[in-house]
Amino acid sequence: MARSNPLADKLVTVFGGSGFLGTHVAQALLERGARLRIASRNPEKAFTLKPLANLGQLQFARCDITNERSVAACLHGADAVINLVGSFEGDQIALMGKSAGTIAQLAKENGVQALVQVTAIGADPEGQTDYSRGKGIGEQLVLDAFPKATILRPSIVFGQDDNFLNMFAGLIQMLPVLPVFGPKAQLQLVHVDDVAAAVVASLADPAKHGGKTFELGGPEVLTMLEINQRIADAQRRQRSFIEVPDFASATFATLPLTPMSRDQWTMLKQGNIVSGDHPGFKQLGIEPKPLSLFLDKMMVQYRKQGRFTTTSATTGN
Repeated sequence: MARSNPLADKLVTVFGGSGFLGTHVAQALLERGARLRIASRNPEKAFTLKPLANLGQLQFARCDITNERSVAACLHGADAVINLVGSFEGDQIALMGKSAGTIAQLAKENGVQALVQVTAIGADPEGQTDYSRGKGIGEQLVLDAFPKATILRPSIVFGQDDNFLNMFAGLIQMLPVLPVFGPKAQLQLVHVDDVAAAVVASLADPAKHGGKTFELGGPEVLTMLEINQRIADAQRRQRSFIEVPDFASATFATLPLTPMSRDQWTMLKQGNIVSGDHPGFKQLGIEPKPLSLFLDKMMVQYRKQGRFTTTSATTGN
């Protein structure tokens, strides 16, 4: 007998659904037959999802997450809610903290059956950065209002269109010698589709996963220096890397027009690996995939001759 699909025809509101992670979460939910309402400041960024949806399966809503009436309108009739909103800009306490609490409170009042709040490893209301504090406050407020919410804390999320690996890939493509900030910082990169699968698993069984916090890290721990070296190898380029001392990195992060903010530098220095104090992918029935499975394909666009670069070829260009 075929197993029932608990998400079939359920209306799921996805706040922040037009972002990098959001579009992957949306694809996973569409495949499970859920009806989606993409709530975003710029929902048109998710219009690429239209060909993947059946008639009446996908709706777009322009939403100001700091406006209670706007949030309430996006929650109308929803069976489940996902909050993916995250930002390194603006009032992060309001965007990721207070607004998360508003979503949870209104979800409870509207009879929503399941809520997934996606934060980040290192979320802490007493953290050193506005980002970690915003995420930490958001977790607290969500659980206060909706105790059976599921909290997911992924490590740095990577994928074909990410802003992390692609930023370093672009620099490695251009420069023969590169500085590495936080070269010994340990990261546990996690693939975007694995995080999306975790969101779906949480929604599919809120009775089992609700009220729990999961830390989501990939299957291997790599330093920043190792990640840069792997990117260069995947591009078939010979590069020299200079390990930058922490004091110089901190100063660089305060300068205008740099690719890394002071908060991002502080978080990088702390590392980004699971603590072991919470359940993870295993308890959600998911086996996360390693960076090596995707990196070679991701770096094709950065190679000197693209897809025509031979496997053994290396270049200093």
